[in-house]
Amino acid sequence: MLAAGIDVFTTLNVQHLESLNDVVGGITGIRVWETVPDTFFDAADDVILVDVPADELLARLKAGKVYVPEQIERAAGNFFRKGNLMALRELALRRTADRVEEDVQTYRTAQAIERIWKTEASVLCCVGPDPGGEHVVRSAARLANQIGVEWTAVYVETPKLQRLPSAERERILKTVKLAHELGAKTAILSGGDAATAIVEYAHTHDCSKVVVGRKQVRWTLPWVQRVARRIGESAPDVDVIEIGRGETAAATGPVSEAVMEAAPDPRRATKRLNYVWTLLACVATTLIATPLRAYFDLANIVMLFLLIVVIIAVRFGRGPAIMAAFLSVASFDFFFVEPRFSFAVHDVQYLFTFVVMLSVALIIGQMTAGLRYQARVASYREERARVLYEFARDMSSLLQTEQVLEAATKFIGSTFGAKVAILIPGENELLTTHDEELSSAIDLRGAAQWAYDKSQPAGTGTDTLPASEFLYLPLRAPMRTRGVLAIKAASQRMLLVPEQRRHLDTFAALTAIALECVHYVEVAQQALIRMESERLRNSLLAALSHDLRTPLAGLVGLAESLDLTKPELSGVQRDTAHAIVEQARRMNALVNNLLDMARIQSGEVKRNQGSAAGSRATSGRSVASPAPAVGRVRRYVDRARAI
Repeated sequence: MLAAGIDVFTTLNVQHLESLNDVVGGITGIRVWETVPDTFFDAADDVILVDVPADELLARLKAGKVYVPEQIERAAGNFFRKGNLMALRELALRRTADRVEEDVQTYRTAQAIERIWKTEASVLCCVGPDPGGEHVVRSAARLANQIGVEWTAVYVETPKLQRLPSAERERILKTVKLAHELGAKTAILSGGDAATAIVEYAHTHDCSKVVVGRKQVRWTLPWVQRVARRIGESAPDVDVIEIGRGETAAATGPVSEAVMEAAPDPRRATKRLNYVWTLLACVATTLIATPLRAYFDLANIVMLFLLIVVIIAVRFGRGPAIMAAFLSVASFDFFFVEPRFSFAVHDVQYLFTFVVMLSVALIIGQMTAGLRYQARVASYREERARVLYEFARDMSSLLQTEQVLEAATKFIGSTFGAKVAILIPGENELLTTHDEELSSAIDLRGAAQWAYDKSQPAGTGTDTLPASEFLYLPLRAPMRTRGVLAIKAASQRMLLVPEQRRHLDTFAALTAIALECVHYVEVAQQALIRMESERLRNSLLAALSHDLRTPLAGLVGLAESLDLTKPELSGVQRDTAHAIVEQARRMNALVNNLLDMARIQSGEVKRNQGSAAGSRATSGRSVASPAPAVGRVRRYVDRARAI
C-alpha cells in the first residue's frame, strides 16, 4: 500500500512489537503470538502515543468498551491486571521516547546543531593518564545505572601521552577495557588538547554529563588549568562531574609480566638518534650561514635558522624541534652577534631579538609537530579503511572454503603482524585446523572449543583463560557460528587497544559472512545437482518406458496369434502361449505405472476439477470422494514401491 502511494494509519499495542515479546511474556505470564517486526514501527513517518492510566483502562473494560461481555471477566483476571497495565504503559512510554530520541538526533544532524539538548541524559566518562582511573570508571558506571542511561568512556591520546612508558600505556588500555566490560561504549580520540577533543565529542554525541577524575596535585602553574575547568568554560551547556580517584596505590595495580619482561623499545634508540641528527643539522646550518654573513643582514640569517627548526619539527617531531630552537638561538648569538664567539651582548636590542626568535621557533616547532601527529593519525585511519575495503572485496569473490581460509589467514596475519589460524568445525562439531605449524600451539580442545561452543571470545585479553598465548574470536555469522579465529600478536598491546580490537572484530565478522556465503553456495550447487539428476532419471525412465511398450505390444500380438496357427497347439503349448500373453500384459502394466510415476514427478499430472465438481454435485449427502484417476495413481505408486 505504501509503495502504491496510499497513506496508512493504524494503531498498535506495545505488546505486539516483536522485540518486546519476551519482555511482555515475562511480565504478564501470557505469550502474545500476534506480533509484527519492529521495522514497521521504525519505518513510520509519525508516531502518536495514546496513553491511558491503568485505572481508566480498567473502568473502560468493565464498561464493555474493550471486549464483549463474555470476555470481560476472563480478561480482567488474566491479562488486564493493574500491575500488567502499568508495566505495559511504561514500556510504551520508553519505546516511544526512544523513537522520538532518534528523530531528535536526526534533526540535529541535518540542521548541524552542535549545542547539547538535554532531552535525554547521557554520561561521558573521561579516562586520563593518571593512576586511579579504574575508580573513575566504576563511579561513572554506577551513575549511569542509577539514572538508567547509556554511557561512553573515551581516552584522548595527545602527542605528549604517546611518549608514556609501555607500562603506563598498558594501564590506561586496561582501564578502557574495564569500561567496555562494564557496558560502556569506548572510543580513543586523538588531538592536541584533551579538553577540546572531549567537548567536541560531547557535542557530536549529545552527552550532557561529563565525568572526569580529580587530579591530586599540591601546586600547579598559574596558567595551567584543570581539564574539568577547561571543559566547563568551553561548554557551559555540559554538566561536569569530578570524581575522586580513590587510593592511588590500589588503583594502579600490578603490571603484567609480558610488559615487565619485554625487550627495550626500539623506538627509544630511534628517538636518541633523532637528537643527534638535530645537533648535526644545527651545526651544518651554522657552517652554511657563516660565509653568508658578509653578504646578508643578520635578519636574513635568522630566517635560515627558523627554516631549519621547521624542517626538524616536520621530520623528527616536537622534542628535537625544541632542541633545535635553543641551539639556533645559541648559535646565532655565539657566531653572528657582536662580540662574536661570546654569549655577551653589547646591544640590548639583540636580547629582544633572541626572545622573539626563540618564541617563534618554539611556536612553529610545536604547531608543525602537532600537524605531523594529526597527519600520522589520519594516515593510520585511512590505512585501516583501505585494508577493510580490500579485505571485503576479496572475500566477496571467493567460492570455496579453502580459498576463504587461506585469504583470511594471510590478510589478517599481514595486517596485524601476527600468527593467525582459522579453526572450522569437523565431525561432532570438533574444531580442526589446516595449519600444521600452529596446530600444536593452539588449544583445540580447551579455549578454542569453548569459544566456539559459547560463541564468546577467549584467551589473552579476556576473562576466560587469559594466560593463553592466543586470542580466540568466534566467527559469528547471521545463521550460526562458523568457526574460530585464533591470533597470536607479537605485542599484547595490539589486542588491548579498543580501536585495534574493533578492527579485528570487523575482520572476524567479514570472514564469518564469507564462510556462510560459501556454505550456502555449496548447498545450492548440491541441490542443483540433485534436481538435474532427478530430471535426467525421469527423462531416461520415460524414454525407456516408451521404447519398451512397442516390443511388448508385439510380443502380446505374437503370443495371441499362436492360437490361430494350423495345426492347433497342444494343451501344453496353449498354456505356454497364454502365460506369455499374461506376463507380457503384466509387463505392459508395469511400464504404464512407470510412465505415470515419471509424469507425476515431472508435474504434468493435475487434478481434474470438473470431475470432482460433478461427483460432488451428484452426491447430496456427503462430500465427494477423490477422482478415480487419483486413486489409480496411488495404486501405481504403491506397486512401484513394492517393485
